[in-house]
Amino acid sequence: MLLSCTDVRKTFGGNVVLDGLDLEVAEHEVVALIGASGSGKSTLLRCVNLLTEIDDGTILLDGAEITDPQVNPDLVRRKIGLVFQSFNLFPHMTVLDNITLAPTRVHKRAAAETRDQAMTWLERVGLADKAKAFPDGLSGGQQQRVAIVRALVNSPRLLLLDEVTSALDPELVGEVLTMIRDLKAEGMTMVLATHEMGFAKQVADRVAFLDNGRVLEQGPPEQVLGDPVEPRTRQFLTRIIEAGRL
Repeated sequence: MLLSCTDVRKTFGGNVVLDGLDLEVAEHEVVALIGASGSGKSTLLRCVNLLTEIDDGTILLDGAEITDPQVNPDLVRRKIGLVFQSFNLFPHMTVLDNITLAPTRVHKRAAAETRDQAMTWLERVGLADKAKAFPDGLSGGQQQRVAIVRALVNSPRLLLLDEVTSALDPELVGEVLTMIRDLKAEGMTMVLATHEMGFAKQVADRVAFLDNGRVLEQGPPEQVLGDPVEPRTRQFLTRIIEAGRL
């Protein structure tokens, strides 16, 4: 397994957010995390990327425990890309500078090599002409694609996507989803937290339903979204359907 989370626990001020969560992700697999707000989706992604320290349990990447306190988080983050629902681009920096900042400053990669790789990615996603533009001059969909490129420029083993379409106007969602579909076709391993059930159905190899900090049910999209076993999953999806989101 590329990623293995075992009995992962996290509490914030007495509020249990992850309660013995188990999840495995194989290489080249796309897993969609679904569930109500507060079920632990975003916290799990932040724990995997070591932005949030777990209280108990283990997280393994390529068989090595990355939650060991002696592990250097920056070395782990070279292998894991994380894209937030808010773009988190620096407004005073150009698109190209936003993308190359971490690889050159944090990971000490050669500037010329990083810029070449960034431009290659920008060309692939149709944004090469925006390299010298500032974020405020881009649409929301363009900014989110830049944020994804920023996560990809280090050639990560694993890409984590946290509600990457939730801050976008409906007409801009499609361009980001197309990019994610292309990454799937190329074999990128991804874990994505999403409220876009239709998208999860189309792109995910497996859907995991989180409830109260645990994976309550998981399986192929057609099974979990179409014929769930657990009553709580059915209740959640009924509300999604009533809201017109599936």
